[in-house]
Parts: sequence; structure tokens; C-alpha cells
Amino acid sequence: MLAARGIVLSYETVRQWCLKFGQHYAKNLRRPQGRLGDTWYLDKVVITIHGERHSLWRAVDQDGDVLDILVQIRRSRKAAKRFFRKLLKGQCYVTREIVTERLNIYGAAKREVMLSVVHHRDKGMNYRAEVSNQATRKRERQMRRFRSVGHAQRFLSTHGPINNLFRVSQHLLKATHCRLFRDRAFSTRRKVTCASDSVCRNHIYRLGLCSALCMIS
Repeated sequence: MLAARGIVLSYETVRQWCLKFGQHYAKNLRRPQGRLGDTWYLDKVVITIHGERHSLWRAVDQDGDVLDILVQIRRSRKAAKRFFRKLLKGQCYVTREIVTERLNIYGAAKREVMLSVVHHRDKGMNYRAEVSNQATRKRERQMRRFRSVGHAQRFLSTHGPINNLFRVSQHLLKATHCRLFRDRAFSTRRKVTCASDSVCRNHIYRLGLCSALCMIS
């Protein structure tokens, strides 16, 4: 897409753009989506960073929308408690029930942070969170693994809201409805990205990439 517009960029330039604007766009995308589902599915997978095993904690709702993500070194009650608190702080409300796999650390952390929430512990019921991890595995292979914990956290926390915006259950919708939802997603994306035009333009000028302004305008 960039080459078709006569814009020559390096990988480092794209990386710098992602670092500077990714979190800002993701934050603005969370605002119009409003309050998400009242049933949270939590799962933990292992990712390898520089030969060390890390835990990737993920929470999705009953519609498959990503609620929050946290990368931690340890898998313990303290780590689960930290993820629960981050999840509650980001969503600003307490859910009705949570579904997790059969790990004791979930129950111990839940009793300290979300005592009144109904807790289902069944691996078979937690398929929504497990399916949501497939996109992360695919990205991890394409990027040849994450370089650091911070890199993984920044990328995944940005990728989640963007994936929520463009994720459409095509097999359940007619083609006309699917195109309508996709047009709405692109319209929302344009509103979010254009809200930072002045910031983007100043950064692009500093990089000496005046020819890339056509992508923003």
C-alpha cells in the first residue's frame, strides 16, 4: 500500500509510528465501544521471550471481545491478583460471573478481589478465551517471537481493541450486513486517527517524511 503511493519507508519508521501512536489509537477506540459483556472468560498461555517462559493473561467477554491483556513473568496467586485488579480498573465495573480453567490461583485471587462474583472452573467452558489466543500465536510466529516483556505488552494491548473493531462473525451474517459493519469500523477508525492529525503531522515532519502526509489526510 505504501509502495503504490510512492512512499518509501523503513521497518524502523513503521516501528516508531507504532510506538508513538499505537497506544493512543487503542485508548480512543475503547471509548466508543462502551460497556462490554457481563461474563468474562479468563485464560493463561505461555509465551517464550529470549528463552524464558512468561505468562500471558487474557480476558474476553461472551461475545469474544478482548477486555484486557497482561504479560507477567510468574504464574502465581499474586500475578492473578494483579491481573484481576488491572481488569477491573480498565473496565470500571464488576462482572456478573467469570469462567476460568481449573487452577487454584484463580480461586485464591478471586476471593481477595472479586468475592461476590460467580466463578465457574471448567476447561471446557473456557473455549472463548482459548480461541482468542490463536490470533496472538499467529502474530508471534510472523514476528518471530516478541523481543521483550514491554514489547509484547505494548503490541498485544494495542492489537486487542483494533481486533475488536474489525472482528465480524462473517459466517453468521449476510454479505450486505458484513459490509455495513466493516464500513462502520473503518469510519470509527478514521475518526480516531484523524483526532490526532496535528500530533501525527508534527512527528512525520520531524522524521523528514513529508511525502507520507497523503496517508493521513
